[in-house]
Order: sequence, then C-alpha cells, then structure tokens
Amino acid sequence: MAIKGELLIGGESYQGGGKPFFAIQQATGERLGDAFHGAMPADVEKALALAWDAFSTYRETTLAARAVFLESIATNIMDVGDALVTTASAETGLPKGRIEGERARTVGQLRLFAKEVREGRFQELRVDPADPERMPTAKPDLKLRNVPLGPVAVFGSSNFPLAFSVAGGDTASALAAGCPVIVKAHSAHPGTSELVGRAVQKAVADSGLAPGVFGLLFDAGFEVGQALVADHRIRAVGFTGSRRGGLALMEIASRRKQPIPVFAEMSSINPVIVFPSALASRGAEIAKEFIASLTLGAGQFCTNPGLVLVAEGQGLDAFLDTAATQIAEAAAQTMLTAGICDAFRHGTARLESKPSVTVVGRGKAGTELEGQAVLFSTTGSALLGDPELQDEIFGAASLVVRCADHAELEHVLSSLEGQLTIALHIDEADFDMAKPLIPTLELLAGRLLVNGFGTGVEVSPAMVHGGPYPATSDGRSTSVGTMAIFRFLRPVSYQDFPAPLAPSVFGSR
Repeated sequence: MAIKGELLIGGESYQGGGKPFFAIQQATGERLGDAFHGAMPADVEKALALAWDAFSTYRETTLAARAVFLESIATNIMDVGDALVTTASAETGLPKGRIEGERARTVGQLRLFAKEVREGRFQELRVDPADPERMPTAKPDLKLRNVPLGPVAVFGSSNFPLAFSVAGGDTASALAAGCPVIVKAHSAHPGTSELVGRAVQKAVADSGLAPGVFGLLFDAGFEVGQALVADHRIRAVGFTGSRRGGLALMEIASRRKQPIPVFAEMSSINPVIVFPSALASRGAEIAKEFIASLTLGAGQFCTNPGLVLVAEGQGLDAFLDTAATQIAEAAAQTMLTAGICDAFRHGTARLESKPSVTVVGRGKAGTELEGQAVLFSTTGSALLGDPELQDEIFGAASLVVRCADHAELEHVLSSLEGQLTIALHIDEADFDMAKPLIPTLELLAGRLLVNGFGTGVEVSPAMVHGGPYPATSDGRSTSVGTMAIFRFLRPVSYQDFPAPLAPSVFGSR
C-alpha cells in the first residue's frame, strides 16, 4: 500500500491544496518521502457533508453488520504488513517492537468493540409497561434506548501513532456507537495515518457503507481541526494531547450555537505513593521498577510516573540511591518530535532552576533529538508553596517529594489536580494507613493501582483511562475499554409509541 500524501474523503483520495509539510525521520531529523498537503476549506466541507449524510444510514446498520465492519478494519490494518511498522517507527522514533505491540492493541480493541456491538448491551434497552389502572393517574408505556450522537471529530495523538490515532480507541468506540468519524491526522506521523486511513476506507467500501462514514484530513496547523469542532454537523470530539490544545477545542465547542462534548485527555503526572513499610522492606526494588516505568518509551506516556510521594523514614535513602544509580544507566532516547524534545528540555531546565529542587540523577546524554532522563527531589512544604512544581513535563522526568511525615503527605495529596492514575506501593503492614486514603484517591484519579505503575493500560471492559480535570475534560468517561462507547451515545425515551412506530430493537415488547 503506497503512501501518496492524499486526503481520504468519501471513498476518494486526492492531494489537498493546503500548505505542504513533510514526515520526518525522528532519529535523524531528515525528511521522509514526498510532501503532504493540508485540507482546504472546501475539502473540510465535503467531508462534513458526507459524514452528515452517512449518519442517517450508518446509525441504523444492524449490530451484526457494524461488528463485521469493525473486524474488517482490524484485518485490513494487519494486511498492511511490515510497511506500517516500518513507517510508524521511522516517523515517531519508537522501536519496531513497541509499534508491533501497539498494532496488536489497536486491532485488539477494534475486535473488542465488535464483540461489544454484537452483544448489544450498550443500547441499555429498558421497557416500563403501561398501567392504565394506576390511580390517581394512569401510568404511560415507556421504552428507552441509547442512540448515537452524530459525526465525531477525532484528533490523532503524537505518542500513540496507532492506538490513539486514526483507528484508535476514539475512532473504534465512535464507529461502534454508530457515529461516522472524521479524523484530523497528527502531522508528526502522516504516512502512518494514511496507511491506516486507507485500511479503514477499504473496510467502509467492502462493507457497503455510505462513503462518508470515514474521512481523513491533513493539516500542519490548527485551521482544519478548529473548523471541524466549530461545525454544526460534528456532535462530539475525541482528543489526546496537551492541556493547551484540549482547552482550545473546548472553548470552540462551548461557543457554538449548539455546544458539544469534547472528550479530551490532557495532563497528568500520575502520583506514586510509597508507604513506610514497603519503603523500609523493599525501597530499592521499588526504585528499580519506578525508573524502568519512568524511562519506558522515553517517558512519553500519558501515564508516566511524574511524581513520587514518600514520607521521611527508613528506606528512603536506599530508594533514592538506587533510583540515581538506575537512571544513570538509562540511555537517551529519540523523542516523538523535535518540538516535544525541545519542550522537555525547557521543562527540566525550569524545574532544575527552582531553589527548592535538587537533581537526584540523570541518564546518559544523547543527540539533540534525544531526551535525557532526569530525576529531581523536593520537599512537601516546597511543593505546597509552589504549584508550578506540579506541572507535567512530557518525557522521562519525575519529582520525588520528601514529606516530613504522613500528615504532610496527605496535605500534598489534597493539593493535587485530577489524575489518570495513582499508584500505591504498600505491604500488609501499610493497609491501615492506606485504607483511609482510598476515598480521597477516588476523587483524584480514574485508576488506582497497588504495587504497580500506570504505564501499560489493559484494554478491557473494566478499564478506566480517564480522570478528573485536567487529566480529562470529563472525568465521568474513559477513552480505553468498552465503556468508551458511552461517550458517543445519548438516551432517548419513547412514550406510548404504537408498535409500528417504536424502534425495531424493542420487537413486540
């Protein structure tokens, strides 16, 4: 499957007329292949019109047909073969093994949503029969089901070129719900996006669906994405990226005549709490696992452990010494883009300039395109006095907060913003201390872990990848797992509908 730098709109593919840009081989900074061109306003309008037209028929597809369609996308992605792995690795700097794992996750979640669609539970059908004899007023006949919202705009993410991009979780869950999708591809991996986009487009055609069910648009700037979110035919947005980007889309959506939900995953430092007994008995072991998690994928995970909370006590020195030793052995790694690498360097330099912050250890230095891991330390009182110490640094950087005692640790916890994950490292002797914190932690994060780290998100019906603001714009939802489908549905109640008029899913009930 060739990469042509083309937009995918309504079953067609052609080069846009917008400003040209190039895919970059991140390890070297060199251009890859020919130019891509952004979509023009007429292209955006065409994709929107086709998506809206397709909605009326796609929302009524049988569950079986929709499930087959999702499975067809998964099969087509695998059929792209090694070209997809090679392209994604070159465009992101991520190793091929990581890309192969992400590809497996991408097709796995498509198949998981196909299974969810077949079972049909997401419709949440409810039937409440009439009771004409009820006094003092008769009870009406009521039926309820969830219906799809309408076309969804999905923004590809930089750090997951497959699992959170063109055919990733947002697209899979929206299509499962019965919503057409228009993807604004991430400019950092356009070739990868086109290959996956063509796999989706082929599945649309082979399934006999309206061609507007899927569209793929390119843009090196912000105009295309902003136009999508502002248009009245888009009824929801899926976004994974920076807080600044998410807030900008939320602002556009809120100014519309008909505001729409923006499901944005934005910012999280994913605190790790090390309790006293665990610290004393296995602080060095925890430190090794922590540094491994911190440096995984150059630290470019939304679940990167960016903050460690620990009270002064036995085992803390061993924890810090081991962490320093482990991070010193960490090789510099190519980051996703030159811009992300530059922002990482500025972020670590800003943190290091704080008088209350010390450097615990650094990884090995690398090229200008590689991130050097770094671990910092500060005190609980310093963090409480300087909110900037909580700012996310996207990359392999973390801050150990040495709290004077457990009471100060609790105070620090109460000062934190919403998170995707919080990890507790505990032994049985810590249970009595940890249990009273659970209600507080539930208010802070969407996923709580014991004796593990947030990096590595299992795609399953019981997974929550979300959390209170600013981790996400809506902490009531998840972007991973089958519950993600509910972001793109809304309930409709049918009162006293004659059987011929009631939705067919209710049958004779």
